Order: sequence, then C-alpha cells, then structure tokens
Amino acid sequence: MKQSEMIKLMSDEELKKQLLLSQFIFAVLAIVLSIFLFENIGEWLLYLNWDIQEIIYYGIIPGLIIVFIDILLMLIFPKRFYDDGGINERVFKNQSIGYIFILSLVVAISEELLFRGVIQTTFGYVFASFIFALIHFRYLKKPVLLISVLFVSFYIGYMFETTGNLLVTITAHFTVDFVLGLLIRFRK
Repeated sequence: MKQSEMIKLMSDEELKKQLLLSQFIFAVLAIVLSIFLFENIGEWLLYLNWDIQEIIYYGIIPGLIIVFIDILLMLIFPKRFYDDGGINERVFKNQSIGYIFILSLVVAISEELLFRGVIQTTFGYVFASFIFALIHFRYLKKPVLLISVLFVSFYIGYMFETTGNLLVTITAHFTVDFVLGLLIRFRK
C-alpha cells in the first residue's frame, strides 16, 4: 500500500500522533547519536548560542523570506505541483494558534538537533541537507515541493555553516513551519 493511501485511511488524530512520534524518534536519535559521536555532551551544547541579533538576522528574517518564496510558488504554480496530499492541511487546519506554535517548535527542535546538530557536524553540510530533503519523501514526486525542500534544506544548512548556531536554524525552521501553519489554519 502506498504512503498516500495509508495516510488517507488515518484519522486526523492518528496522523498527528504519527507526526509527533516521528519527531520523538528524531529527538531521541539526536541525543543517542550525540552521546556516541561527540566526546562529551557539552561539546554538542556549544552549538546553542543565544545571540539574539544572530537569531533575528539569520533565523527569523530568512525564515520569513522562505515563507514569502513559498507563497509566490503557490501563486505561480497550479495546486497539483505543490500539494502534499493534504497532509499539512489536515495537521494545521482547525487547530489553535497555541497548538500550531507547539507543533512547529517541536518539529524545528527535533529535526534541527538531528540534521544540523548531529548529522551536519559529523558528516557534513551536503550529506545532511540531502538526508533532510529525503525524509520529506512525500515531496519526491512533486517537483516544486522537492526543489523547495532542497532549497530550504541547503539554505538552513548553510546558515548553520555560517553561524555554527543551532538556535539560528531552529528559529528559521520554526518560523517557516509556524507561519505556513498559520496560513493553512486561516486560509479560506
């Protein structure tokens, strides 16, 4: 059975539970791998830098630019080119702003800890960016979504290369997910 068929059989609640389970797995994987790949956990924590100016300049502003580009793509291309099978709509539609905030934060933290904090620091920028794009496998058959997620993955990876700050990438990732989640939530 195809993933799209399995997802259609799931209730919205089951879909949300699966999303949270995947994020829990990413977070646990990041922690376990960091224990084995780094000499001590303190080394890993050095990537969390509370430089507010850097977080705004490299996190929030690029996140909003990515959202703007996504909106342009939605206006330019027919829906079939960027539709993810309605998954994002099922996850965000009819949810409270608080829920969208928490979900976006959980996704940003778990994915960035794993992909930038562990994989990119250990195996490099290009490898981590491709792996990040591949986990969004529902986008592989949608060229616009695939190019978009590849661009975002490499862009966020580049920001981590530039700053060495996971809080920057977490902020950028959160900004993208939260704002797009709100747009889905309030779209008529």
